[in-house]
Amino acid sequence: QVHVVESGGGSVQAGGSLRLSCVASGYTHRRQCTGWFRQVPGKEREAVAIIYGGGRYTHYHDSVEGRFTVSQDNAKNTLYLQMNSLKPEDTATYYCAAECTNLGASGWYVDYWGQGTQVTVSS
Repeated sequence: QVHVVESGGGSVQAGGSLRLSCVASGYTHRRQCTGWFRQVPGKEREAVAIIYGGGRYTHYHDSVEGRFTVSQDNAKNTLYLQMNSLKPEDTATYYCAAECTNLGASGWYVDYWGQGTQVTVSS
């Protein structure tokens, strides 16, 4: 059975930092594409930070470029998202995408989702 579990969310003031973690288990890891998405009520889920191409490439949403860093520890099957200089507009539920496919202009297809972890940034 597939398990994708995020942790590390919480409440922080603007300018602060948080680190999200995601542990995925229960399936054979392809290690080609994985990352983080976020969603706020009434809006579509958006890709925030993706590692793909077997770890050779990263994709960041324009709004987080230079502030967020995605990384992975394959030995621990763990994905991280270091979030610095947080802004109130970063407030969202953050979802781990364990195993994804780059569809180019069509976005990303995700095989396994985590349950989400809330990040709240106050001004």
